[in-house]
Amino acid sequence: MNEPRAAEEPVVCARCGRTAETLPITWTCSVENGRRAYFCEECARANIRAIEGRLDSSWW
Repeated sequence: MNEPRAAEEPVVCARCGRTAETLPITWTCSVENGRRAYFCEECARANIRAIEGRLDSSWW
């Protein structure tokens, strides 16, 4: 259910679709509906209050 990301898979921002070969330290990870969702730095910064309030990304 909460499996770590495989090392060979590129990581994709769940909000804007930006990709990265390795998981950047500035990206945010959230567990929503039992699965991990990664958000790039720009999407995380734009929605930090909703993330800190633990709202699912569908709300923001």
